[in-house]
Amino acid sequence: MPGEYFEARERALLGTRYDVLYAAPCAVRRGVTVNGLRCAPQEFAAAVDFGLEPSPFCDAAFLLTDPQLRPGRHAYHHAGVFYVQEPSASVPAGLLGVRPGERVLDLCAAPGGKTSQLAAALRGEGLLVANEYVVARAGVLKSNLERMGVTNALVLNESTARVAAAFPAFFDKVLVDAPCSGEGMFRKEPEALRQHSAALVAQCAALGASILDDAAAALRPGGLLCYSTCTFAPEEDEAQVGAFLARHPEFTVLPAPTNAGAPGEAARCGAHPFAAEHTRRIYPCHGGEGHFMALLQKRGDGAPPEAEPARPRPGAARGQRGAKRGRDMRACRPAQGGNGVSRAEARAEGAAFLREYFPGAAQLPLECRGAELFVLPREGCGPAEGLRTVQAGVCAGRAARGRFVPAHHLFMAYGAQCANAERLTLADPRTAAWLRGEAIPAETAAPGWAAVLADGFPLGFGKQSGGVVKNHYPKGLRNLK
Repeated sequence: MPGEYFEARERALLGTRYDVLYAAPCAVRRGVTVNGLRCAPQEFAAAVDFGLEPSPFCDAAFLLTDPQLRPGRHAYHHAGVFYVQEPSASVPAGLLGVRPGERVLDLCAAPGGKTSQLAAALRGEGLLVANEYVVARAGVLKSNLERMGVTNALVLNESTARVAAAFPAFFDKVLVDAPCSGEGMFRKEPEALRQHSAALVAQCAALGASILDDAAAALRPGGLLCYSTCTFAPEEDEAQVGAFLARHPEFTVLPAPTNAGAPGEAARCGAHPFAAEHTRRIYPCHGGEGHFMALLQKRGDGAPPEAEPARPRPGAARGQRGAKRGRDMRACRPAQGGNGVSRAEARAEGAAFLREYFPGAAQLPLECRGAELFVLPREGCGPAEGLRTVQAGVCAGRAARGRFVPAHHLFMAYGAQCANAERLTLADPRTAAWLRGEAIPAETAAPGWAAVLADGFPLGFGKQSGGVVKNHYPKGLRNLK
């Protein structure tokens, strides 16, 4: 049951509509969102071996029909083909209309579901900066983006203020899925209800306002900003947007391009009324757990030409706090190598490995950081000097005295393009054995390093020797129970 403060507030605002809007049509539903970097939703639905229903919230999302299913153990989940996501959470990222080649910022990105949707829309072109302030959550974000095969992301562990200072007026699109009081999660997460209070709402509203100001600074003139929460509190939703518009007259609210949910409500705008009907609210009666979203545009004529996608500007952060001298990530490297290997040796060994196994990736920019080699997006990774960088591009592996040891990330990103592969299917019992961490008999892989694929989707890598593929799937990701 909702807390007394929550129910009293919502009944005062909604009157007789309260019982209708908060009447859930069914039990909590679980959903999955298909990763467009791997396949199309129709292909996924035709290939998967568990029950699905179309989602009312997103064309790339589905509802699970089996409440007992453990989708995180499925081979397609391991391969990054889908992301387990609360159904209505799939809406906000789509409002931005991200296109390949753009510069996109997800300012509060963990755990990574919405970030993955942005990455899929970019199709590996342009730049995606994914930031998370909490260290542990930044690690989860990194892991999820690796699993989803994202190749053009810069993952940061920073305050939003330092990100904005390093990337002033840099991004075409910005997503702020703000930390909030979580009123939309009451049914799904009882802890959200136990922790809820008026003080928490006020604290989250103040934090959200600060983050929105930073997002505004990072957005270029003409760019789009999507603000979303999973709460119903006016202070964090319509009133938050109204106050932002009052502080930032260079912004205007656009009609949110979605039919999900219902229009926002003028009665919730507080001291700064605006066209609240342009925003969207998702209530439990709509089949989701609860979301609010608003699409905002920064005035100006800075929109890039249609035929010329925006490219990162390596010097964009020059003179800003948090970045003493803006420069491309290819310049952000230690002076020395690691493990007794010089940077030149690491680069040479890594480049030779890529030419043998991933000739397409070998043509992309390479960056040595110690003995590790990274494959960067073709456009580079933007101005990130002085920022806590969790990952830049794709970690290819590590040089170690005359040999190169590849990384799991490389095979998750480019495994389908690997010149040597062990090809499995969902029905092949070797697939389940592989995900348990076992060695498997080789049928298609030649001796040497090999990608392991299930229906063409990457499940990491191993080394074929003596007719057996030795397992290098990370222990922390295996299906051990």
